[in-house]
Amino acid sequence: MKRSFIYGVTMRWDSRQLEALAAVVTEGSFEAAAHALHVTPSAVSQRVRALESTAGSVLVRRTRPVAPTEPGRTLLRLARQVELLGAEAVRELGPRDADDDGTGAPPRPVTVPIAVNADSLATWVMPALARVEGVCFDLHRDDQDRTVDLLPAGVVMAAITSQRDPVQGCTSTFLGVTRYRPAATREVIDRWFPDGPTIEALGRAPMLVFNRADDLQDAWLRERAAAAGAAVPDPPRHHVPSTTEYVDGIRRGLGWGMWGPLPGPGSRFGMLDGGPGHAGGQVALLEGDAVVDVPVYLQQWKLRSTVLDRVAEALRLEARRALPQR
Repeated sequence: MKRSFIYGVTMRWDSRQLEALAAVVTEGSFEAAAHALHVTPSAVSQRVRALESTAGSVLVRRTRPVAPTEPGRTLLRLARQVELLGAEAVRELGPRDADDDGTGAPPRPVTVPIAVNADSLATWVMPALARVEGVCFDLHRDDQDRTVDLLPAGVVMAAITSQRDPVQGCTSTFLGVTRYRPAATREVIDRWFPDGPTIEALGRAPMLVFNRADDLQDAWLRERAAAAGAAVPDPPRHHVPSTTEYVDGIRRGLGWGMWGPLPGPGSRFGMLDGGPGHAGGQVALLEGDAVVDVPVYLQQWKLRSTVLDRVAEALRLEARRALPQR
């Protein structure tokens, strides 16, 4: 049971009800939450309704998947914090004696939900998380400009994001720079850019974007258009929302797109071979000195937690090794 003092009234929050709320939002439905908690869907529904009665507000929208309301987000953050701190307390107390009502087995690892962009996930994040023992991760993939939105919603405890300014209740730490360069196969360059990446050619040549939130290619087009005093090109687009398939699309000549740094790590494609002007294999850079740098930050809840501190330290160390730091 946890108490909160709000407007002169002591609110008593039941830990099982908070657990049910978190499970419903995490799993997406009352049935899936019941399966995760090893109870009946009716029990989950009763706990959430009891929590709504205490809060005096509807906490979840009964959609598919279930979505928290604004009051629900507030209590979801509380539920995450109670779960994290409770798990840490259990680990500090150690396994129970075999002669009590427990099993004597080590406590279950705590789960830490993290929002991460696809390129970081495909390159340097997994090596960092693999070094954190005793923790399970619930990874939410989204564009680097939008991962931060999951923090105030209570969905995640930490986010790798391009947003520097910390959201309310969070800290922000610089991790490094993800560096991109426009590239295509030699055949694409010969066909579409015989005179180089002119504004006219960039308006005609097909372009690969990760998804509709991916602004990397357009950022470079805006920069070139501003330098030339011309209108921003609007080329035909392939939407390829997978890092592996995005790479394959460029290699197969679908069009041009943003390639990773040469010769170091920290890109959506990792380590690449080749000399100046080359991106490995038959893929070449459209322009040798063209670059788009995206700073990335770690934002996390302001919560005194040894688990969160361990996760953050692992991410910082790996980012320092993998990403340019300027």
